[in-house]
Amino acid sequence: MNTSTIDMAGLEGGRVNLTSEQLEDLESRIEGSILQAGDAGWDEAVLVWNGMVATTPALVVQPTTAGDVAAALGFAQEHGLLLSIKGGGHNIAGTSIADRGLTLDMSRMRDVTVDPAARFAQVGPGCLLQDVDRATQEHGLATVLGFISEVGVAGLTLGGGLGYLARRFGWTVDNLEEVEIVTADGHIRTANRDENADLFWALRGGGGNFGVVTRFTFRLHEVGPTVYGGLIAWPFDRADEILRAYRTLTSEAPRELSVWLIFFRAPPAPFVPEEWHGRRICTMAVCYSGDLDSVDEALAPIRALGDPVIDLLAEQPYVQLQSYLDETEPKGHHYYWKTEFAAELTDDLLSTVRDLAAECPIPEAQVGFLHLGGALNERAGDDGAVGNRDARFAYAANGVWEPDEPDADAFRQWIREAWERLRPFSTGGNYINFQTADEGDERIRATYGANFDRLAAVKQAYDPDNVFRSNRNIRPRATR
Repeated sequence: MNTSTIDMAGLEGGRVNLTSEQLEDLESRIEGSILQAGDAGWDEAVLVWNGMVATTPALVVQPTTAGDVAAALGFAQEHGLLLSIKGGGHNIAGTSIADRGLTLDMSRMRDVTVDPAARFAQVGPGCLLQDVDRATQEHGLATVLGFISEVGVAGLTLGGGLGYLARRFGWTVDNLEEVEIVTADGHIRTANRDENADLFWALRGGGGNFGVVTRFTFRLHEVGPTVYGGLIAWPFDRADEILRAYRTLTSEAPRELSVWLIFFRAPPAPFVPEEWHGRRICTMAVCYSGDLDSVDEALAPIRALGDPVIDLLAEQPYVQLQSYLDETEPKGHHYYWKTEFAAELTDDLLSTVRDLAAECPIPEAQVGFLHLGGALNERAGDDGAVGNRDARFAYAANGVWEPDEPDADAFRQWIREAWERLRPFSTGGNYINFQTADEGDERIRATYGANFDRLAAVKQAYDPDNVFRSNRNIRPRATR
């Protein structure tokens, strides 16, 4: 480690200069690594998925134990340093790295331990979805995670978590049994429904506001290892027909079937007929995780549409399906989107989405729906901070473009205008993990609705000085 003096961002603003002696003190406290710019491993440690919000810390600590986390946290507070926590670095708002601050990069805490008899998995905070899926699928088990394999487990879970299995088993946090966490006072705590129950409630959807989780314990379910799914697409000029069929399909689908409906321009990929490259298509991303003997019946409404331009539906490993959409979200591109939850697919919502998809000027943009509902609707609204128990769909206008895109400002404006047309159909809630950096306190409050005041009280109890503020921050307005 280069031990020259470092100019760093202070927790309350201003700058803090760390001396070489202070850095040596930090190094003596932890077993993991400490990195500065230019050190081996630095570029990977500070890389985030959304290039639009990429910033650079002044110092990176890579802990290997909860004790390391507590030591680094204590050091940050002693010196008044702005702190951030990086799991997978996939948050669209860029909350995992505070500019010129101290970043805890959790990538060295990436173990997964599976107990197939008890159906639990203990998961390190540096794990990506693929790490957990691969380990649990060795036993034909899975928990509810997302649908991009390079997403970090920690951020996904703490924000609530959704994926193809949510209809069967609820939000990701409905399957969270316990955490080990280092809170702002430096204590290493266990939180579950019986021990530190208020903290556990808040962690089930409240984001990174309450400490640094150093171990997650998830409940597992029988899934796979082979499922049925993939992509199927039709010409955009059939959009009205596809939308009507989608509404009927999702209203009648068994819980083992989840279907995303996405409108975008076909990429120049090998599986796309050349004559369709760049043309608008209606695409369904399908996951059927039930008995494969029943797949024909479950997918009959999709097959009845006939004449697809792309049909990649097939039996495949669940871990393969979980990475199917990875190439749609390459690291370093610029991402800007707006999302809402819907309780139903009204005629007006469907026609608005169709019109936006037809008008969208962003070549790589996506407009469409994620299929939710089922198990997550059956719990009380205050069962975990995540709330949003009335959500049956998430819908969005998602913009993506290259870093040097000359029309980026116009693209962002189009997404904001599209959002204004989409908002009237919302439940009023939204998904905290999909919020962009420019969405303010009102959006955070809307995420949690009636749960917000309780969340703010837990925040005040466990982090009264708002040490954990590089996130979608939960603080009562009067005390911010």
